[in-house]
Amino acid sequence: MERLYNFSAGPAVLPRDVLVQAGDELVNWQGCGMSVMEMSHRGKEYMGIQAQAEADLRELMDIPANYKVLFLQGGASSQFAMVPMNLLRGKNCADYLNTGEWSKKAIKEAKKFAQVNVVASSEDRNFSYAPTQDVWRLDAGAAYVHYTPNETIGGVEIFWTPETGDVPLVADMSSCILSRVIDVSKYGVIYAGAQKNIGPAGVTVVIVREDLLGQTLPGTPTMFDYKIHADNESMYNTPPTYGIYIAGLVFKWLKAKGGIAVMEQQNIAKAALLYDYLDATDFYSSPVARENRSRMNVPFTLKDAALDEDFLKGAKARGLVQLKGHRSVGGMRASIYNAMPVEGVQALVEYMKEFEKARG
Repeated sequence: MERLYNFSAGPAVLPRDVLVQAGDELVNWQGCGMSVMEMSHRGKEYMGIQAQAEADLRELMDIPANYKVLFLQGGASSQFAMVPMNLLRGKNCADYLNTGEWSKKAIKEAKKFAQVNVVASSEDRNFSYAPTQDVWRLDAGAAYVHYTPNETIGGVEIFWTPETGDVPLVADMSSCILSRVIDVSKYGVIYAGAQKNIGPAGVTVVIVREDLLGQTLPGTPTMFDYKIHADNESMYNTPPTYGIYIAGLVFKWLKAKGGIAVMEQQNIAKAALLYDYLDATDFYSSPVARENRSRMNVPFTLKDAALDEDFLKGAKARGLVQLKGHRSVGGMRASIYNAMPVEGVQALVEYMKEFEKARG
């Protein structure tokens, strides 16, 4: 069977070149006689793989030397707790922006450890936009400011970097990391689950400024202490070795494609193909404010929701899968991460036009 166009929000499509190379190396990695899955994480072969993955990520994102790169486990959901455990540092309040379901989860978890000040919320319009910073109510005494630049479920993206002065800025970049150029030096912590733009599920990347290490809440479990992982080069426990290996291949693929700046331009073009069509018809619609339309996750609805199942069946027959919207919002969602080729978006738009012509 030919590969489908997989629009899943995560685990998501991976570059074909990466999968082919991983397949070629699955049983015998570069002539060493074993699979990466079988290697000791303390052996020179695997340690070289992880060191190269970190070096390539640092190059791609231009990560300053005073930041640690950690390869952890537990997804963004574990980071919802690890962030306050590591960053409160004697304070009892943290600022959070609420722009959707993942922001809400982060806020709920942080409330177990601190007083949470919601600086602004877009819940008043069903999370269809992101409040601009002029309406934020920042607390000067907050330990950090947390936001979600891209809400995977609602398809709301913030393309500007908040200004927080000396207060560390924390970002859950799970669904937008590596999709556009950012200035890492403006952040205290960046974290991301791998299963959207980095690799398979099971790896969590954390980029943390060194001065924020070492002041955890009393009673913080050892495995939730950033400094422990930094001091042990992400090997305090056995890391998710195969996932890190695949992530490393993705980083090399990105470098071969020209880096993040080139990928950003491709992502802009792919998103424009879909949004331009959504704007040209009244059969489909986008619920998100134009200035906050995600380049990674594009939710849309049909004029008549009774046609949803027929739309999905027809799409599957065309090799276009995982288009059903999240259960909390309904409708459709096309996730078009870095690894989604432009041909996949073109095929989706052509199908949408044909479906509209037949059923509109």
